[in-house]
Amino acid sequence: MYAIVEIAGQQFKVERGVKVYVHRLDANEGAKVEFDKVLLVDNGGKVQIGTPSIDGAKVAATVLSHLKGDKVIVFKKKRRKGYQKSNGHRQQLTQILVQGILGKGETLKDEIKVEKKAPKADAPVVEAKKAAPKKAAAKSEEAPAKKKAAPKKAAKKTEE
Repeated sequence: MYAIVEIAGQQFKVERGVKVYVHRLDANEGAKVEFDKVLLVDNGGKVQIGTPSIDGAKVAATVLSHLKGDKVIVFKKKRRKGYQKSNGHRQQLTQILVQGILGKGETLKDEIKVEKKAPKADAPVVEAKKAAPKKAAAKSEEAPAKKKAAPKKAAKKTEE
């Protein structure tokens, strides 16, 4: 079972248990949200299409985290004019976990558990071991000696 739902002006294909990145939502982490602009629902081959949305259908989700997207570099240039402008942008995103697709009058029966990551302070610290510096003498013994280039002979000037 899947649905096509409009969230924050964009359309997403969602299923139960899927994590989706959407534009920033005004909800706290761990909050439950519902989206009622469901455009299409496919329930095992039985397809419902809304005009423009299906009455009473909802998608229930849980907010997992708020984060920033990848950096996008915008570079403008006009050739032969000396004009260059660089600008960067990072989109504010919200990660949500879809709990279920609800029909008219349905309620969510069982929720998917959200695993929270342990804080980094509790994680054991593992130190990387540095390799011991190699001795120059040991290195020269192992590698074959390189041939030295023959000295260049000075060019003789002829007197005329």
